[in-house]
Amino acid sequence: MNLSEIKYAYFLGIGGIGMSAIARYLNSCGIEVSGYDKTTSELTDSLQKEGINITFEDSVATLPTCLKTAPQSMLLVYTPAIPANHVQLNNLRKSGHTLYKRSEVLGIISKDAFCIAVAGTHGKTTTSTLIAHMLHECNINFTAFLGGISTNYSTNYIQHTTGRDIFPDKPVIVLEADEFDRSFHRLNPDIAIITAIDPDHLDIYENEEAFREAFRIFAGKIKTGGQLIYHRSLKGTRPEHVRSMAYGTHATGVPSVACENIITSGDAFYFDIIISDEHTQKTLPGWQSGLPGFHNVENATAAVAACLVLPGLQEDELRRGVCSYRGAKRRFEYVVKTPDYVVIDDYAHHPQELNAIIGSIKELYPGRTVTGIFQPHLFTRTRDFADGFAESLDKLDNPILLNIYPARELPIPGITSDWLLGKMKNPSKKRMENKEVIEFIKCTKPSLLLILGAGDIDRIVPVIKEIYNGI
Repeated sequence: MNLSEIKYAYFLGIGGIGMSAIARYLNSCGIEVSGYDKTTSELTDSLQKEGINITFEDSVATLPTCLKTAPQSMLLVYTPAIPANHVQLNNLRKSGHTLYKRSEVLGIISKDAFCIAVAGTHGKTTTSTLIAHMLHECNINFTAFLGGISTNYSTNYIQHTTGRDIFPDKPVIVLEADEFDRSFHRLNPDIAIITAIDPDHLDIYENEEAFREAFRIFAGKIKTGGQLIYHRSLKGTRPEHVRSMAYGTHATGVPSVACENIITSGDAFYFDIIISDEHTQKTLPGWQSGLPGFHNVENATAAVAACLVLPGLQEDELRRGVCSYRGAKRRFEYVVKTPDYVVIDDYAHHPQELNAIIGSIKELYPGRTVTGIFQPHLFTRTRDFADGFAESLDKLDNPILLNIYPARELPIPGITSDWLLGKMKNPSKKRMENKEVIEFIKCTKPSLLLILGAGDIDRIVPVIKEIYNGI
């Protein structure tokens, strides 16, 4: 497919975080973009304001007329989250139209660019968004396709064109390398970061080893002579045709980039970066993370390591970028922050992610009672990691479970939030409906509240914010 020949693009699932970023890119290129989504959202509202026509009716009648008048100039993109019985999807397939997955289009867009790709079960949105922010602070021209809404820029698509080019013959692209549906195998990055390979998506992968193998394959797709930056805990992900560097707290081996001497003060985290190779060791002291949490210090270290590979970036500009970074929406996002009340919204939907945020909260706010509302995401994920979820949620002082968010799945008999609750040992555990939890918050107004999960739990966040603000 040659994008220069495309005049029209239609997206099935245009409101998805990854789909909408590509739609915005094509729209900026002068392509007439339209699409379908199941329901309205802040993202679809934003796209419509940008001139993109969106339908919310799954009907053949709402497909764009250019499918008939100019099919050769039409790009059709769909997300794997679209169900198999989708009317428009099936009609397009039966009509002989070629459809591209989101990952295929992203691979085409980034093919001839200098590509920085961030992969991993956790941390890829925070890390890729921070890289984009640092490039912006360094006044480097780039395009970023993000898996979350940047708090600094209020968008999941950033295109900076008023700065300087660091490569004379190719643009710089920053993106997330998504492991779902093996999407990241469509990419051939110049720099790749792998943050974690804790098994996930076992509805797609046959087993945990197949999941890990997918990351080894991704690492093998880095361009020859490129750079792999991997978390120090990972094994067996280092191909011979690229340069490799470990990162993390007390990263060992060479070459490596380590975050050490971590000091917390209030909700600020200060640290030093130590870069080691076979012959030298260099200390870059006095960094401050714009986000709290030890895991975010590690994310910042990986992002800095990637930027240091690029030519001509100044250390003082990178420091400013790390300090001024405000994260992505629903990634350790403060909803309320006063001396008496703290409410944090986070996308955590895997046991290790829950461990990270709960551990960071207890470090930041020692002695405070932590109430957490968690919405499990997917029946298969709940089933596959039930023991891990139970152990993680038991670390909350007052854990509250909502019903499982099904996303693309049909229910699995016996796999429910009540079933998961039964595996937990915390005597304060509760299972509530959405309306019940709102009434609970009104009555108790917990002093430290976490809102956790990847489903539609974010829709109760504005209501909870109003409760705390006394509206």
